[in-house]
Amino acid sequence: MKKVISFITVIILIGSLNTLKSQSGLSTGNKILKVWETTPALTTSESVCFDPERNIAYVSCINGNPVDKDGNGFIAKIDLQGNIIENKWVTGLNAPKGMGIYKNKLYVTDIDNVVEIDISTGKIEKKYFVDGAKFLNDIAIAKNGSVYITDMATNKIIVIKEDGKPEIFVDAKAIKNPNGLLIEDNKLLVGTNDGIYRVRLDNGKHLRIISIDGGIDGLKSDGNGNYIISDWKGKVQLVNPEKPPVVLLDTSRQGVNAADLEYIPSEKLLLIPTFGNNRVVAYRILE
Repeated sequence: MKKVISFITVIILIGSLNTLKSQSGLSTGNKILKVWETTPALTTSESVCFDPERNIAYVSCINGNPVDKDGNGFIAKIDLQGNIIENKWVTGLNAPKGMGIYKNKLYVTDIDNVVEIDISTGKIEKKYFVDGAKFLNDIAIAKNGSVYITDMATNKIIVIKEDGKPEIFVDAKAIKNPNGLLIEDNKLLVGTNDGIYRVRLDNGKHLRIISIDGGIDGLKSDGNGNYIISDWKGKVQLVNPEKPPVVLLDTSRQGVNAADLEYIPSEKLLLIPTFGNNRVVAYRILE
């Protein structure tokens, strides 16, 4: 009788746990758990950038059409509990997207230029205009301060070096619609419409290391040899050159986007800007 009761107890506990996981937002493969979401004040939230020195995150908000020079765009600041510290910390941008930090400066792409913001004051200090640019998107910054930017519309990767003059780093027909960027082991990883390319920083030579259909918006390392990618429509996956992809989350059927995400390995915290849903949603990566 005791064995029967114990068995029934286990079944009840498993059922309760599964219900709790479902209600908490645990997704395909039981890999992530939703922990919070901001209020819908982050209008057209496109990208999230973590600032480890201040333990906060910046959110680029287009607040309109991604290609319109309307001056409506802004940068918000949020904490790691989902509170909006300052909604319109920096204003007067057009369609801000990718962001990167280097020496107390926040760099932001804005259609055809890169904006340099002093983090201490929140003031725009410089703008680097890129000749012929049409849709500057993501940013990755090397240890030496070189700023790499993708232009999805022209299939180019741009670099801004110490002299402050933007120049073409890669102009390759093979790299279609380059978007998400990540610097790892002195190499540049580029998310495109057909996968992830590894680009050498010394000569620009590139090689596709992962094939993925559907495009890559956000591209981050999980710190364990894998990459977390988003496809903007709503699918978030864990990918590896030697393993099949694992779908962590897919909100595309609900019409909730997954744009240029951020991942904080120390917190196992995944921050996803939802674009048209006007929020940032946080998930914890489970072991």
